[in-house]
Amino acid sequence: MEERFFSSMIQCYFIALGVIMGGSLIGSIGAFATGDPPLTLMNRIAKSLRIWAVVAAIGGTFDAITNFEKGIFEGSTIDVVKQILLIITAMGGVQTSLILIEWFTQESID
Repeated sequence: MEERFFSSMIQCYFIALGVIMGGSLIGSIGAFATGDPPLTLMNRIAKSLRIWAVVAAIGGTFDAITNFEKGIFEGSTIDVVKQILLIITAMGGVQTSLILIEWFTQESID
């Protein structure tokens, strides 16, 4: 695997982490402005943004589908493995941000 792929993995991790952290923080500011409990809403927003953070981190669904198609139909299994590793890395970023938000708000995210 090439060095560019490892930099893509690191970027995927931090993009997913940033989508969850930023989205839930900005959403909780909106909750505060409307009189809702901001920390409780921060947990709900973080839970609902999980899949979108992974999609944003891997660059959209069409690239992932194209890489899977290339791997299956053209016999390039390394593309499938790379795409799976990118998805797992993005999921790691999401999980890290959920743990940080849970720690910050002292509430459990189900």
